[in-house]
Amino acid sequence: MRIAVIGTGHIGGTLGRKWRAAGHDVVYGSRKGEGEGPDGAPLMPIDDAIDGAGVAVFAIPGGAVAETITPHGPVLNGRVVVDATNNMSGPVPDARAAITAAAPDVRYVRAFNTLGWENFADPLPGAALFFAAEPSARETSEELIRAVGLEPAYVGDADATSVVDALLPLWFALVKQNGGNRRVALSIVR
Repeated sequence: MRIAVIGTGHIGGTLGRKWRAAGHDVVYGSRKGEGEGPDGAPLMPIDDAIDGAGVAVFAIPGGAVAETITPHGPVLNGRVVVDATNNMSGPVPDARAAITAAAPDVRYVRAFNTLGWENFADPLPGAALFFAAEPSARETSEELIRAVGLEPAYVGDADATSVVDALLPLWFALVKQNGGNRRVALSIVR
């Protein structure tokens, strides 16, 4: 699958590397222009990265999503869009409203926002990643989560975004209780 990762920092760079290692075609979209992204993957303007990709992953600061996504809404329609952002100073941490305002026909996914990037780079055995997704994007989401080395834990459709977001303060509290160790994750015991 071709994946456009918008953002080249810890989250975007780590996810892109993992997906490339799993055999996916990864390109990075950036306002910086063209060149080489993390792990040597192509870096290109955002529209060019999204064009031809079945999945677009937003891994940028949460406060920058609205201004970043607005000019690219038409090219996003119909694609799976993964919101891996957190706007901790906003009214809600997710960017669902900004994404769907710019591209009302996206297949929205809320994932990769409740764990630190360290858990994507080197997942703990049995660690789960909780996510919400439009039903038509669930299978793709699960494939992306497994490719990173985590167990997908579906909590519901896109209306369950707040359930996923509720895990973020829990993760922060666990990190604090563990002396700042960010390699803390949750698992589901059956």
